Amino acid sequence: MADTANLVSVARRAGVSISTVSRTINQTGKISLKTQEHVRRVMREVGYKPNRVARRLRAGGNCHLLGLIIPNIQNPFFADLARGVEDVAYRNNFAVLLCNYDEDPAKERFYLDVMQQESVDGVILPPIHERDPAVLRLAKSGVPVVCVDRALSDPSIDKVEIDNRRGAFDAVAHLADRGHRRIGFISGPALSSTGRERLSGYREALTTAGITVRPELIRYGNYKQDSGRILAAELLSLAAPPTALFVANNLMTIGALEAIREKGLKIPEQIGLVGFDDVPLAAVFQPPLTVVRQPAYDVGRRAAELLFARLADPKRPPTSLKLLPELLVRGSG
Repeated sequence: MADTANLVSVARRAGVSISTVSRTINQTGKISLKTQEHVRRVMREVGYKPNRVARRLRAGGNCHLLGLIIPNIQNPFFADLARGVEDVAYRNNFAVLLCNYDEDPAKERFYLDVMQQESVDGVILPPIHERDPAVLRLAKSGVPVVCVDRALSDPSIDKVEIDNRRGAFDAVAHLADRGHRRIGFISGPALSSTGRERLSGYREALTTAGITVRPELIRYGNYKQDSGRILAAELLSLAAPPTALFVANNLMTIGALEAIREKGLKIPEQIGLVGFDDVPLAAVFQPPLTVVRQPAYDVGRRAAELLFARLADPKRPPTSLKLLPELLVRGSG
């Protein structure tokens, strides 16, 4: 179907003009996002790819372009990860096409389509969840994919992760060693591999310390600052509130700090706080924040290296890397 589909068949099936299809592909002219998404969906259904992709594939070359799709460009973790990818790409005379999908499945699909239209040589990204259909479809189409930070359920796809369980375990064990028995947890999404693994580490550390795991002390956020503030406020408003909070990423930790300030609580005297992932200037906060630091730059660097290895040898066995985080004990917990 991909060989015979053309602009005319796409336009006819989508019920739009040929020029609308062309403008959607080339991102020229004013077309509503709804129409663009409809046209791209039809293109996927008929297996259509722009001619420049076919020309590149027939020539057996590449466009020296990597795709990097991240969920939140404001998160310093992904900024450091992107720098690791870019440094490796630049050394190999490749450019990086960077997109930000805001944990939005529609935006993720949009940018994956853009990556294919621009005929990138491979894509690096954290999938929204472990069975992300858009990413699985991209990988099955033959585009090399490397997952970072979060994994897919498909074991045939290369990935670079952090040992999330270990990082969470160390953080919660540290709070338990400080005498805390009611430790609240603001987790990431339950369907993400990072959320599940950090929750596992939290539970394991409590059990090891002889502390009962209490479901009422667990909340599930979306890795954004507002959810950290809202969920921390909920936990601190309980009849028997936690004496310490463990927060599953840096932006939610900042949100939790806002809630703690609004409650007028002193850190660490009245509430302990440990965040997963470092925060810029965390060491100069008052008190300095105790955090689990992730090697974000190395995650990006290793992911780009895996992608180049895949381009060099498409049939090599899949590689799964897990890097260790580090607990930085400062003054907040």
